[in-house]
Amino acid sequence: MLSLVRRGRRMRCLYFTHSLSQTHNSFYCTKFYSSSPFQNPLFKLCSGILRPISRPPIRAFCTTSTEAKADRVAALKQTMEAPDAISYLTQREAAEIDETLMGPLGFSVDQLMELAGLSVATSIAQVYKPSEYGRVLIICGPGNNGGDGLVAARHLYHFGYKPFICYPKRTAKPLYTGLVTQLESLSIPFLSVEDLSLDLSKDYKVIVDAIFGFSFHGTPRPPFDDLLKRLVSLHNSDQIHQRRSVIVSIDIPSGWHVEEGDVHGEGIKPDMLVSLTAPKLCAKKFTGLHHFLGGRFVPPSIAEKYKLHLPPYPETSMCVRIGKPPQIDISALRENYISPEFLEEQVEADPIKQFLKWFDDSLTVGLREPNAMALTTVGKDGKPSSRMVLLKGVDKEGFVWYTNYESRKARELAENSHASLLFYWDGLNRQVRVEGSVKKVSEEESEQYFHSRPRGSQLGAIVSKQSTVVPGRHVLYQEYKELEQKFADGSLIPKPKNWGGYRLIPQLFEFWQGQPSRLHDRLQYSPYEINGQLAWKIERLAP
Repeated sequence: MLSLVRRGRRMRCLYFTHSLSQTHNSFYCTKFYSSSPFQNPLFKLCSGILRPISRPPIRAFCTTSTEAKADRVAALKQTMEAPDAISYLTQREAAEIDETLMGPLGFSVDQLMELAGLSVATSIAQVYKPSEYGRVLIICGPGNNGGDGLVAARHLYHFGYKPFICYPKRTAKPLYTGLVTQLESLSIPFLSVEDLSLDLSKDYKVIVDAIFGFSFHGTPRPPFDDLLKRLVSLHNSDQIHQRRSVIVSIDIPSGWHVEEGDVHGEGIKPDMLVSLTAPKLCAKKFTGLHHFLGGRFVPPSIAEKYKLHLPPYPETSMCVRIGKPPQIDISALRENYISPEFLEEQVEADPIKQFLKWFDDSLTVGLREPNAMALTTVGKDGKPSSRMVLLKGVDKEGFVWYTNYESRKARELAENSHASLLFYWDGLNRQVRVEGSVKKVSEEESEQYFHSRPRGSQLGAIVSKQSTVVPGRHVLYQEYKELEQKFADGSLIPKPKNWGGYRLIPQLFEFWQGQPSRLHDRLQYSPYEINGQLAWKIERLAP
């Protein structure tokens, strides 16, 4: 059997009484982000044969990394529930932090502009998927915010979006001309103001406001005054028959006062705000659905000096949502799956081989725990129960997993040996259902697998009287520590008599591939006998 086993640039914080063309001299605020969930996975060459995979470490007991992760989750939840606990910067503080970043901390303008644009692009990708919001217009001003927009456009292109750029007042500095050259090499269109429709919603799903930074002050001059009016009109127009474009603003919404916000209530109302380093005071007046913060690179010395309270960033992400998640109409949540067709003439005649083929695909693209499966059992009372377990082996005889023989699922299997498995591979838009009868694997097979596990997992199996009531976690932990001491000499840990494996012997398969407009591919394999040999009939089911 095969084992499955800002922008450190400097935005001169002068209130502008000069012409708009001078905005490119401003200092700038730092912004940052890392990788995107929409980057294409790196594919590895694979043999097409299911290969061993490493087993996850024991999860039943605390480790340093687990505790740290729990602390981050708790802190993040507190931040989202109490956004006022986050620090908001005045214009002076933002400028001083930029001075420090660009001075003793050694950040360069182009380095931080790159990180800022990546922060914006990845924030967009977290909310607005390219399959539904593919056409993006980035409106760039002549200053550093405009540079952020140019960088964001390049990343959005590589994330699968189709960006368009309106950059009417170009800056002649090498940094900016280099960004334009990069975008032109990708054949990203540059549009004049005259090329744009009065109603931007006709052509674009997302509009990125990269016009003014936090140092802008005064009245916008042409052509930006007209562009801002078009953005404002998106919220004022009647969009009954057409969904309007969403607006994403970089650091502050263009035209807002950096500390007082939309003073007259007549400014643009972005749907998303991507704050950088720390949110500016005007962000407290932001009422859109999505507020993100980029800037995980802020060093402790700056955080301590300015008494910054910033949210923790999840996992390796360099961008984090601020405030409560938006209230969503659950009935409106839907995905329009884009997948290759799954046709009868392309599949394996043997469902086990087809399963291994799909499983190998899930390994190749790096999906997390592709061997996780929902096991559904039904006891004599007729009530079904489901839980996630890990597949630990598959061959022509069936699918194997291990558990406690006194658990609820074990009791139900003793009463009714029929069960079902469900694999769901989100990254590939695929599901596999398997139904059949279940029996225990041999004691030798269970023994062999038990001793192949990490010693911590072996001890955990002894401690856990699965599905029974325990007074508290401390009881489990104490028993675990006692066993750890008992077997500290490295001696063999005996397998519990009430622990072992099950094998589901398949009697029905269904392979599901998500497709656009809910016209999913569903191919069912059912067994029949031909000339005394087992064969499988393949039929297409309506989605």
